[in-house]
Amino acid sequence: MTKSLFEGFDEVTAKQWKQKIQVDLKGADYNEALIYKSLEGIDIKPFYNQEDLEGLHIQNYHPSRWKVTQKIEVKDSSQGNEAALDSISKGAESLYFVIENDAVDISILLNNIPEETPIYLAPQFLSISFSETVNTFAAHNKYAIYLLTDSIGNLAKSGNWYETLEKDQSNVDTVSKTGTHLKSTLSVDISLYQNAGATMVQQLAYGLAQANEYLNQFEQSGSEGLNKKEIVFTVAVGGNYFFEIAKLKALRLLWKSLSTEYNNFTSSCHIVAFPSTRNKTILDYNVNMLRTTMEGMSAILGGADAVYNMPYDAVYHNENEFGNRIAINQLLVLKHESNFDMVSNPASGSYYIETLTDQLAKEALDIFKSIEKGGGFLTQLKSGQIQKKIKESATREQILFDKAKIKLTGANTYRNNDEVLPEFEKSPFLEKKSRKTLIEPVIMRRLAEKIEKNL
Repeated sequence: MTKSLFEGFDEVTAKQWKQKIQVDLKGADYNEALIYKSLEGIDIKPFYNQEDLEGLHIQNYHPSRWKVTQKIEVKDSSQGNEAALDSISKGAESLYFVIENDAVDISILLNNIPEETPIYLAPQFLSISFSETVNTFAAHNKYAIYLLTDSIGNLAKSGNWYETLEKDQSNVDTVSKTGTHLKSTLSVDISLYQNAGATMVQQLAYGLAQANEYLNQFEQSGSEGLNKKEIVFTVAVGGNYFFEIAKLKALRLLWKSLSTEYNNFTSSCHIVAFPSTRNKTILDYNVNMLRTTMEGMSAILGGADAVYNMPYDAVYHNENEFGNRIAINQLLVLKHESNFDMVSNPASGSYYIETLTDQLAKEALDIFKSIEKGGGFLTQLKSGQIQKKIKESATREQILFDKAKIKLTGANTYRNNDEVLPEFEKSPFLEKKSRKTLIEPVIMRRLAEKIEKNL
C-alpha cells in the first residue's frame, strides 16, 4: 500500500476543532466547562494537536534500558550482602543501599555481587574516609558505583548540616575530587519536596536551585571533581500519571539548560525514581500496590535510569519478605510481561505530554530565577521562604483531599466502614521530635494521616 490512510481527509486545525466544540457546548463557556487548572497552575485543554508542539524544546534523551532496582537499608555489612544477593536472585538488576553508619565494610557488602550490577550508595553521613574507601574498592573492581552525597539535602530534611556549612562544603569538594573511579559523587534529593506536599513545578525548581548551589560551590573552589561525572537526582513519583511522566522529562531539560551555563562543565543527569509516600494509606492498604504500579509506569515512561519500588505495607510494617517480593515483582511484570523496556522514548511526540513537559519546565525556570534573585536556594532555605511555599502548597492539597476533591480510594472515597486498621510495627504518623536545628526542616507528611488518626 503506497497511499496514506489519511490522504482522503482534510487537515483540521486547532481553531476548527475549538469552533466545533463551542457549537456542541450550546452556549456554555468553553474555558469554564473544559479547561482544567492543575495544582501547578497549568491550564489543561480538552485536546492537543501538532500545533501545540511548535516552538517547543523536545527532550529526546531516554535511557536505553531502565534498571529494576532494590532498595536495601544497611546496618550490618553481612546482613546487607545477604539481602542484596537474595534481591538479585529474585530479579533485581541494580542495588540502592542506604548506609546508616561508616562502619559498613564495602568489600563485605558487595561480596559476590555481579560486577555489571549498578550500585547506588546513599550514606546517611558525610565522610571523606568512607568515600576514599569506596573509591579504592571501585578502582580494583569493575562496579559502576554512584556515591550519593547531598549535604544541602540533609540540611533541608534535618534542619542541620552534618557538621557546619564550611566543613560540609569542604568535604563535598574533597569527595568529588577524590572520587575518580566513581560514576557519581553528588546527588540532589527532590523526593523530599514531593513527599512534603510541594507542587511538581516547585519540586523541579527547588531541585534545580539546589543543584545550582553545588555548581556555584565547585566553580568558586575550582573543583573539577564533578566534571564528566553524572549527577544523580532522586525523585519521588506521585499519582498524577501524565504529569509525573512530564516531570521527569522536564527535569532533564532543566538540567541541560543549567549545566551548559557553566564553562567547560559536562555532567549528565541520572535519575533514580521511586513511589511517593504522600498518597499512601493504611486504610485499604492493598490499594497501595495499584498506586505504586502506576507510579512505576510514570517513572519508566518519563525516562528514569533506575526505578525501585515501595512495598505496599511500608507505611506501617517493617521490611518483610512478602512485601519486598511483591514490590520487585511489580517492576518485573512491567519490564518482562508488559514490555516497558522494548520501546525507546515511548512518550516522545505525545502532544499532551510534550506540552506539559514544556510548561512544567518554563514554570519551574521562573521560580528558579526568582530564587536566584532572592539570594539563592540556601539563603531562601535559611530564611524559611522555601518551607513557607511548600507548606502553602501542601495545605491547599490537604484541603482538597479533605473535601474529597483529591481522591484516594479506600481512604476518603469508597471507604470500607467495617475495616479494622492493621497492627503497626512502626508508627505511620508524623512524630514530633524536640531537637535544636539551625533552620526549620522540610517535613514529609501523608495526605491520609488526619483521617487515619481519627479512627
